[in-house]
Amino acid sequence: MKKLKLSQFVFMALCCDLGIITKKLVSPAANLITDSLHIPGGIGTSFSLMFLVIGAALAGQFGCGALMGLIQCGIALSLGMTGSMGILSFVGYIIPGLIVDIVLWSLRNRSKHAALMTACITAPLAASLTADLIVFRLHGIVLLLYLCVSCTTGAICGTVAIPMFDRLSPLIRSVDIQSRYDGYKKEESI
Repeated sequence: MKKLKLSQFVFMALCCDLGIITKKLVSPAANLITDSLHIPGGIGTSFSLMFLVIGAALAGQFGCGALMGLIQCGIALSLGMTGSMGILSFVGYIIPGLIVDIVLWSLRNRSKHAALMTACITAPLAASLTADLIVFRLHGIVLLLYLCVSCTTGAICGTVAIPMFDRLSPLIRSVDIQSRYDGYKKEESI
């Protein structure tokens, strides 16, 4: 595993914060939909995980998704946003991060857009399954509806994540190129 640059760590931390903030902003509107369907959440989590996928994809290292999930868990625990999982929320945050890492790594030789879309769909699915196993214990049609809502909102978030990734990718690369250039410049002056 290559060493990550400070700019990548800062961007990943920003993505963790944006994920928590958007989850809090989207949750009231999402609750209208999930309450009418009589299922637990899943929509707000998809928006939160979208930023995790973008950050992990731009960092380009295996393990960044799990690390970002752990950081999001720390933020959520410190802000008292554990939801219904309580102290077990760290499992609910780390497992989707691991799934993001696995999907991005396994599709690394494919189109970046396909990898992003697949990660945006599978991460909320993993989060919903984890929440169901820990807390909800849904069965049958209700569980299937819950998972379908998670996958659908994950796909919607994937369509948002792809243009965001395309816009941010040159910016992150230009910061890395500039820092490399500054490093070469210092070496030449010595």
